[in-house]
Amino acid sequence: MKHVFLIFFMNLLPQYVGKSLRRDDSYPKTFEDIKNEIAGYTGVAKAIIDLAVHGKAQNRSYERLAVFADTIGPRLSGSKNLDAAIKYMFSALQEDGLENVHLEPVKIPHWERGEEFAVMLEPRNHSIAILGLGSSVATPPEGITAEVIVVASFDELHRRAQEAKGKIVVYNEPFISYGETVRYRSQGAVEAAKVGAVASLIRSIASFSIHSPHTGWQNYHPDVPPIPTACISVEDAEMMSRMSFRGTKIVVHLKMGAKTYPDSPSFNTVAEIVGSKYPEQIVLVSGHLDSWDVGQGAMDDGGGAFISWEALSLIKDLGLRPKRTLRLVLWTAEEQGGIGAEQYYQLHKENISNFDIVMESDEGTFKPSGLGFTGNAKARDIVKEIMSLLQPINVTDVYDNADGTDIDYWMRDGVPGASLRDDLSKYFWFHHSQGDTMTVQDPNQMNLCAAVWTVVSYVIADMEEMLPR
Repeated sequence: MKHVFLIFFMNLLPQYVGKSLRRDDSYPKTFEDIKNEIAGYTGVAKAIIDLAVHGKAQNRSYERLAVFADTIGPRLSGSKNLDAAIKYMFSALQEDGLENVHLEPVKIPHWERGEEFAVMLEPRNHSIAILGLGSSVATPPEGITAEVIVVASFDELHRRAQEAKGKIVVYNEPFISYGETVRYRSQGAVEAAKVGAVASLIRSIASFSIHSPHTGWQNYHPDVPPIPTACISVEDAEMMSRMSFRGTKIVVHLKMGAKTYPDSPSFNTVAEIVGSKYPEQIVLVSGHLDSWDVGQGAMDDGGGAFISWEALSLIKDLGLRPKRTLRLVLWTAEEQGGIGAEQYYQLHKENISNFDIVMESDEGTFKPSGLGFTGNAKARDIVKEIMSLLQPINVTDVYDNADGTDIDYWMRDGVPGASLRDDLSKYFWFHHSQGDTMTVQDPNQMNLCAAVWTVVSYVIADMEEMLPR
């Protein structure tokens, strides 16, 4: 009997050579199988593109965003406007017929800038355009009047530490890139306080300026006394730098009424299309609903939030239901450091193995060029194949590394991540400034972004297997 079994097994062996059996006795898919599976979505991808770019949904994400931004306005963490925005979106998502629309409670920072202004008193009277930086302390009620020291770097500040005591430090750091230069905004007040400065004014982190200050969050250090801090326009920073280089004494009067309140209740806003076969598995698309308190927050991040909503709308309109659940999350308090997203992660991380991919659009919705992706080589190859479905609109590139404050928590734990890549050439002209309005947005470009976002999220959600990790 043993010999009969051995002969039977030997006859079967050739068909298993080079293959490993799964626990469910099915063969693992080869990459060629996966390529063929993705190619099968060509028709669906075309239908999504046609609906978003040419069909009845054309310009819909732009028009929805325009009504929202014009109605609500800017949406600072802890503000009544942000509360109104969340209520607005909760109702809108329900009216759109999406599933499991709900709010998940979180606590977020509440800071208000209050009245603020700055005036150069010497060598001449000149009104300085400022925007207080997030979490800044106020000046004394009478303000601060002090001489200015202008530096181009932290190194220069440290070399001239003795000169800085009792003065207002003005940073005139050159814009290299946002990632490189933003440290002056986030750390400028702390470094100035370390050398005894009474306030700091930071050249706006902007690649172009029309006398426009650009705000943003900044961080104090518990061991360093907090000093008032604000951003100023590129033009005023450069003017004071020229004056200083010529040896001219500069005196500035600064007054800021900023105040930090106890943390406020808020919500991450969630909606879904529930998966047909693996509903417990999640493909997450997202943008953040909060903004700074200037402009309309249309670009940062109204566009990203609304193309993420549009992805679910397009899929619903086409009568599609992917195998996995497609979940939309509109984050709260991203601008303060991903506060809402961190609490979402803590709440849901026990199910991390069910998160297939986390996607965030938070770098504008201008003309798209592709996708930033974080994941292993096998997952990247799959995403490249999926992006080939977007050849009809010529958006097929896959770049190294996804960017997104709100999805970083997941990516650090090994979940694949994706972010929209688009033309950023003008993004930092408007970023965190009064210029971030609907005028910046282009409906045709938003259509293309929505098509990219929808094709990628739908195909990943509907493929038979999750992305490898």
